[in-house]
Amino acid sequence: MAEARLRDRGVVQVAGEDAESFLQGLVTTSVTGLATGEARFGALLTPQGKIVVDFFITPATGIEGGGFLLDVPQALGPDLVRKLSFYKLRARVTIRDLSDQLSVTAVWDQDVPTGSIVFKDPRAPALGWRVIGSNEVGSDQAFYDAHRIALGIPEGGRDYAYGDAFPHEAVMDQLHGVAFDKGCYVGQEVVSRMQHRGTARTRIVSVTYAGPKPADGAEIIAGDKVLGTFGSGADGAGVALVRLDRLGEAFDSGSAILAGGNVVAITKPAWATYPWPGEA
Repeated sequence: MAEARLRDRGVVQVAGEDAESFLQGLVTTSVTGLATGEARFGALLTPQGKIVVDFFITPATGIEGGGFLLDVPQALGPDLVRKLSFYKLRARVTIRDLSDQLSVTAVWDQDVPTGSIVFKDPRAPALGWRVIGSNEVGSDQAFYDAHRIALGIPEGGRDYAYGDAFPHEAVMDQLHGVAFDKGCYVGQEVVSRMQHRGTARTRIVSVTYAGPKPADGAEIIAGDKVLGTFGSGADGAGVALVRLDRLGEAFDSGSAILAGGNVVAITKPAWATYPWPGEA
């Protein structure tokens, strides 16, 4: 069993009789029919299709007011409350930041954990479970970060910048974060166009390195071309955001790929299905 208290995560509650329809019309994922013990991964986008903040949505079973809980980056919780309130208009919803009352813990390599609100991480089975409760405990978060990074799973704010990345670039389309069969939501036209035209050239990739860990945000270079940026890393593994066309050129030329001056190897994450340079 492994678990870690995610101290950089917060919780926002969206409650009220219009909570489901309100969220359904705003976020990239579908909240319709979401059952207790289930969660969806999604995001709120700008009208131009860039990620404002990503989160997990789960029913607020047992929480006063009910509705839904959003497991979000804690630093962005207050801003998310403001942005959702901007879209509230006449919707009968209440929006509250409960980060001072509820904590988030990640649990993996075990059967169903106990806790107030428990759900499987919807992005990938190997990520395990998330627990939202009032007094959850766990080991240092670096333990979880190393697990996530080894799987090639990106984290917003570290592996891509909020306000600057499209869902496809952050591989939300690969990690069950976009419902392509739902109705309109903020930024939907841009996301649908990228999906149908296959125009996403920049993607999250896995990185391995043998020397010191490259600095967060270090440029990844092959020859005289910048391929992208190194995100987070631990124990010889990392996550990066790169241009696949330039990566293909580096593969074809045999150029060494460097991040922060260190030679690195770039591979496609095991769970990814997006086109890869050299694949048929």
